[in-house]
Amino acid sequence: MTSSAPERPARTRKPKPEGQWAVDGREPLNHNEEFKAEDDGFHVRTRIEERYSKEGFASIDGDDLHGRFRWWGLYTQRKPGVDGGKTGSLSDAEIEDEYFMMRVRLDGGTLTREQLKTLATISTEFARGTADITDRQNIQYHWIRIEDVPEIWRRLEAVGMDTVSACGDVPRVILGSPVAGVAEDEIIDPTPVLDSLKEEVRKLEFSNLPRKYKTAVTGHPALDVVHEINDCSFVGVNHPELGPGYDLWVGGALSVQPFLGQRLGAFVTEDQALDVWRGVTGIFRDYGYRRLRNRARLKFLVRDWGVEKFRQVLQDEYLGYQLADGPAPQRPSTPGDHMGVHNQKDGRNYIGVAPRAGRVPGQLLHDLADVMQRFGSDRLRTTPHQKLLILDIDDADVDDAVVALQALDLPTKPGAFRRSTMACTGIEFCKLAIVETKEVASQVMDELDRRLEDVELPAPISLHINGCPNSCARIQAADIGLKGQLLPTDDGGQKPGYQVHLGGGFSSVERGMDASLGRTVRGLKVFQDELADYVEKLTRRFLEQREPEESFAAWTIRAEEDDLK
Repeated sequence: MTSSAPERPARTRKPKPEGQWAVDGREPLNHNEEFKAEDDGFHVRTRIEERYSKEGFASIDGDDLHGRFRWWGLYTQRKPGVDGGKTGSLSDAEIEDEYFMMRVRLDGGTLTREQLKTLATISTEFARGTADITDRQNIQYHWIRIEDVPEIWRRLEAVGMDTVSACGDVPRVILGSPVAGVAEDEIIDPTPVLDSLKEEVRKLEFSNLPRKYKTAVTGHPALDVVHEINDCSFVGVNHPELGPGYDLWVGGALSVQPFLGQRLGAFVTEDQALDVWRGVTGIFRDYGYRRLRNRARLKFLVRDWGVEKFRQVLQDEYLGYQLADGPAPQRPSTPGDHMGVHNQKDGRNYIGVAPRAGRVPGQLLHDLADVMQRFGSDRLRTTPHQKLLILDIDDADVDDAVVALQALDLPTKPGAFRRSTMACTGIEFCKLAIVETKEVASQVMDELDRRLEDVELPAPISLHINGCPNSCARIQAADIGLKGQLLPTDDGGQKPGYQVHLGGGFSSVERGMDASLGRTVRGLKVFQDELADYVEKLTRRFLEQREPEESFAAWTIRAEEDDLK
């Protein structure tokens, strides 16, 4: 039998709004958007200075503490002794301490000796001697009390530094080539572009973005600002008709869902860079997804639109003119970490040194300032690889300066693993972390350089250690990337360890322009206390099996899984 009743039309569901201001209007669709709409994050400074610093931690409003404080570079840090197994299961109130991480914004990583001395003094007086170089060229403190924040701001601003937009849903610190205006082989000096962009982040126009927004600018052929993982990157190139300028990239980011940035194929002149940055940032503000925080990054919009539509919207709606087509960057011929001694364009030298996974305690900063003064250097740069460059050293002083820096445990010729190891903050201070990172990195790099003294690596093998899945140490873009987690033991317990990512990396001398994300091997996990054993074994196997001119990353991609375990 058949029914004579007419078939009902298929029910179509109206798609949920994504919270795009230009499409859906500005009605907040989650609590983060609500508190941003209620009061701009920049405004919390007045409350910190006039109320919270005087009445103490208990007086701080919740939306200010866990939201707007970020606009001024402040996060609560992890309470000592909270086990990594409790990360994610405890509330902020249960896991956080009444102390803060403070991030000092250093666009382009530029510092004077006077500023370095100020950073050193703040570390020793207010941060229990802590200070770290982040992989975004900032300086990061811990143990900061709310009562001391106004005085720290006063000291920073007295020498031209601040914490403005160091965190929050804003344009974060602008990565810049650490040899901007200095290197004799740079294609274009990005300093004018950096200077114009860093003024923009202090305006309310872009103080409420869907989430964080990262920018990078370089004019150096080493491609030294990891441009592939920024929301908006300007990369120095030579246009055959228009001369030096920038190749534009958009939509890069890592975290749990990593995406490499995409070339728009557009050439940007120095005079156009500010307009183009404002346009790309405006697209993110107006069209970025705000409904779900885990989709509120520019990378998702670029993925959905594609580069052709993105470029057209940029030109039609935000610039009002067409950008010229331009060339892609060329393969780097020198390493982007700038380690060692290099000539400057003015005849002097800059010296790249390797702190321990970015850790630079306050006393070390004081001592470094003294060394700089001894050799007549007034300028310092931090790098996106957690390194330091000391600028303006005369030829006659280079050898003595190298010896003095080595005495501070700042080697100019670090071992292969000391040179290439990075680590995030880890469980010591971070509320999201599951395992330790900084101390592990320091111990493991020393042990590996000692064990592998008998071999010559064709290039340093990058080892990036992260305390959680969020990739603050860029684990998907390392030769060996380690994601912290607790691993089961044979006796039914748990121990700190890592899931292993292999073969990732950015454009470089070894890889050429073949940036890619690392592979994961099923079941490949390593206990923290067995990390040095694993990396040594893997390194020696690579040296045994590599083909001529084959990089570590290329070998890990073609190797059998059993050879990677």
